[in-house]
Amino acid sequence: MKRWLCVLLAALSLLLAACGSAAPTDVKESTAAMELVYAENFAVEYLPDGAALLTLGGKDRYVLLNEGAEAPKTYAALPQISVPVEDIYLASSSVADLLLQMGALDAARYTSTKAESWTLPEVTAAMEEGSLLYAGKYSAPDYELLLTEGCGLVVENTMILHNPATKEKLEALGLPVMIEYSSYEPHPLGRVEWIKLYGLLTGHLAEATAFFDRQAETFRTVTETEKSGKTVAFFHITANGSVVVRKRADYVTRMIELAGGETALTELPADDTALSTVNMQMEAFYAQARDADVLIYNSTVAGDVKTVEQLLAQSALLADFKAVQSGNVWCTEQSMFQRSSAAADMIADIHNILSDSPEESTLKFLHRIN
Repeated sequence: MKRWLCVLLAALSLLLAACGSAAPTDVKESTAAMELVYAENFAVEYLPDGAALLTLGGKDRYVLLNEGAEAPKTYAALPQISVPVEDIYLASSSVADLLLQMGALDAARYTSTKAESWTLPEVTAAMEEGSLLYAGKYSAPDYELLLTEGCGLVVENTMILHNPATKEKLEALGLPVMIEYSSYEPHPLGRVEWIKLYGLLTGHLAEATAFFDRQAETFRTVTETEKSGKTVAFFHITANGSVVVRKRADYVTRMIELAGGETALTELPADDTALSTVNMQMEAFYAQARDADVLIYNSTVAGDVKTVEQLLAQSALLADFKAVQSGNVWCTEQSMFQRSSAAADMIADIHNILSDSPEESTLKFLHRIN
């Protein structure tokens, strides 16, 4: 009896070893799923024989296949993506910076954003050189270009859900379409952690993980310090004089809180849209933000502001604000929102300006309005 038990255990050990050796090359043999710290809207489960099951938004599922691999019968009906992916169509502009940070921008071949709308110089240069091509708006892509030049994957953001016919046509033409849900992440570092997914897709998982670990360490260093308790108003002013601010659940508001501040805008107009912003009248903004310790002007929509005179030209009422009078008014760099990898650096910047003696030379995404 003991002899048969030993034989059975030996056979089981060999079977387990064989299964482990079939894991994707980017993954440790003992890992059954991609380890995630903050991201909640994607998951990767490693399957035998060089395959992986990708789940996005808790509902969309795909099979990722290494070269020569076949999808397990259980998942044969799911959309399949061959990895490493090449010639990606970036209908979601937020992905470009993630590719850039891990040295994989050359995996992208197409974009739905025109050259003049990019604030990332590396992406602009790629378009000028012709290595990255404009392939039409996300809702009206250049189907002929994508087919004739070859497209390995279409990466859409959730706006495509309002244009399902476009997604259906792309799929009917044989192009794999993936919707990314990074904007749904409740934690700012969750957005950054999507770099691991694109690292897996492009064969740069090690570089992606190393980059994320550095960002996570920056975040931990900042958030381990004592909160300042200072109040902050993040805003911009439209051409018609209304003020656009971020909602309480928005990730910019969350970054302010994680940096040790508090939002000064606690009473916002009711708004049931999926937008991350809400409009309010200047009088209402004045009532809540006049005594804010810090003002941060969002240049990514309204344009850069460098002087107090330029700021007051948009509304003379701002002269009464505590932050304006104390010289504690800051402006975002225009690349901030396209630098989707930089949440930890932005939190560090906000933490810096909330200190009593900001080190302005170290700021990456903010500058003082003088």
